[in-house]
Amino acid sequence: MVSTIRHLSTAALAIALLSSTAHAQTIKIGVNEPLTGAFAASGTYVVNGAKIAADEINAKGGVLGKQIELVIEDNKSNPTEAAAVAEKLITRDKVPVIMGAWGSSLTLAVMPKLMEYETPMVVETSSSSKITTSGNPYIFRISPPSPVEAAAFRQIVDKLGLKKADFLVINNDWGRGTAEDFSKMFKEKGINVGLVETMDQGAQDMSAQLSKIKGSDSETLIVTTAVDQLTLIFKQAAALGLKKKIITTGGSQNPDQIIAQAGAAANGTMHLTTFLPWFPDKTPNPKATEYFIAEWKKRGFDFAGCTESFRGYDGIRTAAAAIEKAGKADPAAIKTAMWSIDVKGLNGDIVFKKSGPEGKESGQSQPNVYLIEISDGKIGMKTL
Repeated sequence: MVSTIRHLSTAALAIALLSSTAHAQTIKIGVNEPLTGAFAASGTYVVNGAKIAADEINAKGGVLGKQIELVIEDNKSNPTEAAAVAEKLITRDKVPVIMGAWGSSLTLAVMPKLMEYETPMVVETSSSSKITTSGNPYIFRISPPSPVEAAAFRQIVDKLGLKKADFLVINNDWGRGTAEDFSKMFKEKGINVGLVETMDQGAQDMSAQLSKIKGSDSETLIVTTAVDQLTLIFKQAAALGLKKKIITTGGSQNPDQIIAQAGAAANGTMHLTTFLPWFPDKTPNPKATEYFIAEWKKRGFDFAGCTESFRGYDGIRTAAAAIEKAGKADPAAIKTAMWSIDVKGLNGDIVFKKSGPEGKESGQSQPNVYLIEISDGKIGMKTL
């Protein structure tokens, strides 16, 4: 019996050593995304884009001679869970860098953990200005914050003939921040700001807010929320006979999904977006865009997800580039390396500039912003 136990213990030790050696041959990147809950559709798109990037990188030899391994965790569309996931990725999985966490409230909840454990994170989606202005040097964002989106929109509002705008936004940091930043820009342009209505992220019925907006004297409605809620809003607005110019922000609209689910109710709506999968030749890197879209379709994913998934693709490529530049999978070295990378992203060059209080700056890249319009069930560039 003693001999048998000794042999079992030796075998278990050998297996453990082999497992440890296998893990040592990979470089981990944490992925903190909403795979269930209100933002599950968007988070899943981002994760699938991340997997394409990881497979592409690994097929080319990986990073620093090792394969990259995505450690994917579900933050359940919940800020508390997002913070717990970040801590788990850092302390248990020992990831040297994270990508996440889709929503602004989710990312803001994660940020103290990054400070506590001194681990950098590539922010692929969140748009609240507070993310890069609050003094967190472990944040590197590749998506446009709402002030950048508002500044891009500022260049075309005159041509759209806006005079007064109402807002209907999700009641979190993303939505409230967008209303604040766009309102400031509108006022500077002499455009009046009317109602600012909010909705909970899980709300299914927005008819009360839409009825108030219908009765206002504005000609434009700015809407900020995720795609599933947008679909409901367009249907409910059409049922109420709301006749206003509707413009969505945030780059998480998935217009193809809106067309499929909202039908004619989506016609005439306009959307600020950060990627043009419908027009690869108009993107900064047409060949790269065509490759990504082809790979997305090859895997059987819905084309509608491209407007979200490209951020997961670019986010992992950004993290991998920083690891390569750092020369080792070390959080401090990766953080330093982020400032000197130059990645050819699907929406322009990913180069980080300093944002926030001196000495505690976050990194912010400057992606492109476009305005598209849905007309007769088709997507087109808005001609001005």
